[in-house]
Amino acid sequence: MAAFIAKQMVGSQLNAVKGAAGGAVGGDGGDDENDKEKEEEAERERQEAIREAEERRKEKHRKMEEEREKMRQEIRDKYNIKKKEEVVEQAPQEEPNPLMRKKKTPEELAAEAEQEDLDDFTNGDPSSGNRKLKNSIETQVNEIKTQIEGKCSLQ
Repeated sequence: MAAFIAKQMVGSQLNAVKGAAGGAVGGDGGDDENDKEKEEEAERERQEAIREAEERRKEKHRKMEEEREKMRQEIRDKYNIKKKEEVVEQAPQEEPNPLMRKKKTPEELAAEAEQEDLDDFTNGDPSSGNRKLKNSIETQVNEIKTQIEGKCSLQ
C-alpha cells in the first residue's frame, strides 16, 4: 500500500516534469489526451486502493469487536452479570415524555372530538343507533310494566 502511494506521488511529479520538457521540446499536443487518460486511470486506482484499505480496516475492527464481546460475555458468565442492554430496555417502558410525543394533526383532533361527542347509542351508523335506542327504551318500558302489574296484582 505504501509503495503504491509513493509510486503515485513520484510518478505524478515525473509526469509533470516530462510534460514541461515535452512542451518545450515541441510536442504535438497529442500527449495531453494520453496524460489525462493516465491521470484518470491513476485516480481510479487510487480510489480503489483507498476503498480496499477502508474495507480491510473495517473488517479488522469488526473482528476485534467480536473478540472483545466474546471476552465480555465470558466475564458476564463467570460472575453472573446481566448484560446492560437488558437493563436499558426496561427504562424506556416508564412514562414517556409528554413533550416529545407526536403532535396530532387537525384531522385527528377533529375525529377524536367527534368520537367523544357520540354516545353508546349513536356510535357509528345513525340508523343502528336509533334502533339500539328504541330497543333499549322498549326494554325499560316493559320492565316497568311488569313491575307495575306485579304491584297491582298484589293489592
